[in-house]
Amino acid sequence: MQPPKILVADPISSRGIEELSRNGLLDVQVRIGLSAAELIAIMPEFNGLVVRSETKVSAAVLEVASKLRVVGRAGVGIDNVDVDTATRRGVIVMNAPSGNTVSTAEHAFSLLLCVARKIPQADAMVRSGKWSRKEFQGVELHNKALGIIGMGRIGSELSRRAIAFGMRVLAFDPYLSATRARALQVELLDDLDDLLPSADFITLHTPLTPETHHLLNAARLARTKSGVRIINCARGGLIDEVALTDALQSGHVAAAALDVFETEPLPLDSPLRQLPNLVITPHLGASTAEAQESVGIEIAQSIRAALLEGTIRNAVNMPNLDAKTLAIIGPHLRFGEKLGRFLSQLAPKRAEHLNINYSGKVNEVDTTAITRSVLKGFLQNAGGTEVNDVNAPAFAETLGLKVTETRLSAVGDYTDLLELSVQAEGKTVSVAGAFFGATPRIVSVNSRPVEARPQGVVLVLENTDRPGIVGRIGTLLGENGVNIATMSLSRNQAGGTALTVLNLDTPPDDELLTTIRASEDIRSAQVVQL
Repeated sequence: MQPPKILVADPISSRGIEELSRNGLLDVQVRIGLSAAELIAIMPEFNGLVVRSETKVSAAVLEVASKLRVVGRAGVGIDNVDVDTATRRGVIVMNAPSGNTVSTAEHAFSLLLCVARKIPQADAMVRSGKWSRKEFQGVELHNKALGIIGMGRIGSELSRRAIAFGMRVLAFDPYLSATRARALQVELLDDLDDLLPSADFITLHTPLTPETHHLLNAARLARTKSGVRIINCARGGLIDEVALTDALQSGHVAAAALDVFETEPLPLDSPLRQLPNLVITPHLGASTAEAQESVGIEIAQSIRAALLEGTIRNAVNMPNLDAKTLAIIGPHLRFGEKLGRFLSQLAPKRAEHLNINYSGKVNEVDTTAITRSVLKGFLQNAGGTEVNDVNAPAFAETLGLKVTETRLSAVGDYTDLLELSVQAEGKTVSVAGAFFGATPRIVSVNSRPVEARPQGVVLVLENTDRPGIVGRIGTLLGENGVNIATMSLSRNQAGGTALTVLNLDTPPDDELLTTIRASEDIRSAQVVQL
């Protein structure tokens, strides 16, 4: 029997290659620099593919890879892998989530020093044969305020280094708990707009999601302190590059340093190349010998485990399970993730405690994977694609989110019940779901009985229990072209507070939501997208 064939299409460390090739159980072939056409031509013969950021694992590549079982990304981000197509074709996508944390934090801090002391510009001037000091006067880090946007692994590592230099650290992260912030010795701000005018330096460490795209746009850059210095080693697209160019040219932003860009490689005609107060590096955050060795070994071990043992680790599109167990609890995994996603959009963002209660027959199986799926859904907005079934607990710990499980044997009207509750900002928000045969349903929101489908767009209303309100809401939605698929009503008492849950065909726009919320009978109106 032929051993599984692995293609290494991008450079990884020699230790990583050695780990893949160990014992000769895998046929490892290293072919660097393949064009898209060349990659497509040879992929049908391979069972595994290892890439970094250079090779694009597109739908076209995946569609022809009939034997492919696993794609390993030697790094954190999976921007260059079409995960949806891979999942549809049954291909496991893995990454190496922890190997480059220190490397990236150190690179960001190096750039922080560069923009403070104009080191690259001074070096270039001396090399050109000139000698001048007055134009390279810098600023000290000591006693300056550093604003960190995103306090995950890398942001937390950077904060420790900044504090060691005597900086005051301001942190903005909607998902970081106050307890975790105190442990890190950072000042946690509730609003990004509070950080912007207070920080002398700003560094970004968030994933790129629709919510964070152009997080620093022209309007937000205008709110920053005059003379601010900005660093981005996270993801291109977090900063509006056109707006940053204007701010650097005007001098409102004194200096900036970018390691990542909206288009990579950076186009030759990019205006960024011409800015004297901008330091640019070619995506070097993870480019240290230690980081590359670490991620190379990490991804090699994960691929060997998947292909030789059937064990899944560090997967972004599969739970850490064997095939037999997955067949049994698969429906609970998918449902748990949706309930987690539902709760994350309903509850305040800065959560301190998430409890997952299992009741009934679901207690007969190992619920570890279900808990991880719930966490993956709950943390999706905080971590983007970096959060998966494997690293979700560690990600929650990074944010200071305490996760507990409770169990009850009896569930009343249901064979089994999965109930999630979160404590945040002094209140408790909850959602519960159960199976009706093989069909999952949301059966409770904030301890109120409802019945709603866990899919598509869900509008959750808290309103005064008075005649005509549901009719008015339905008319408003209809007049704006939003169709109601199903409706569920619940109330605590006649004339009290009612809960209305609507499954909609399309999401209401912001203007319509504003109109709905303006009614004195509507206490809250929240849109959940599943």
